[in-house]
Parts: sequence; C-alpha cells; structure tokens
Amino acid sequence: MNIVDSSGWLAYFADAPGAKHFESPLKDIDNLLVPAITIYEVFKVVLRESNEHTALQAIAAMFKGKTVDLTPQLAVDAAKMSLQYHIPMADSIILATAAAYDAVIWTQDADFKDLPGIRFYPNKL
Repeated sequence: MNIVDSSGWLAYFADAPGAKHFESPLKDIDNLLVPAITIYEVFKVVLRESNEHTALQAIAAMFKGKTVDLTPQLAVDAAKMSLQYHIPMADSIILATAAAYDAVIWTQDADFKDLPGIRFYPNKL
C-alpha cells in the first residue's frame, strides 16, 4: 500500500519538477490510501492559491484512492508518534495511518526524511 503525502499531491497537481516521483503510486489506485488529513491539507492549499472549483477537482482525484478516516485508535497512535519522532500533528496522523496499513509514504516533506517506510524526494525548486 502507498500513501502520498500532501506535498506529493501538490507537486503532482502543479506539475512541479519533483512530480514524476509521485506518478507511480498515484496511478496505482488499487494500492493508494488517502488519509483524510491529506484531503484537508490539499484542499486548503489549492483553495488559497486558486479557487474552490479547482480545489474540488483536486480532491475529486484524491477520492479515487481509498480514503482513511481518523479513528480514535489512529489518533492515539498518531499522538504517540508525534512525541516519539517530534513531528507535527498532520504528519503523525499520516505516519500512524501508514503503520496501520503497512503502507509506504511518498513525500517531499523533510519532517519524514529520516523515518522508516518513507520514500523521500527533496523539493527542488
């Protein structure tokens, strides 16, 4: 299973230089998990930088994968991981979701850089 972090989705939607790294997991819909927090993050950024129509189109693409809601157990696991790895809330929710589903996280977010189960691709502007 794969999870593309918000940074990967945003790079892909913007056709940014690092977008190619995320094509494979994003096209493998049967193995794509989409944590609800990534929907929030992507919608917020696209809405801020564009408009609601574009933001809705972006998340419609995200709904092609299997969406994963934040359950109480994932919340507890995320809180523990946030403290253990010193990462922000959203990142810890994504990490806990990946652990629960034995998924690989694909990202440009440096907060994930040295964590296990991560495919990290630095953002090259």
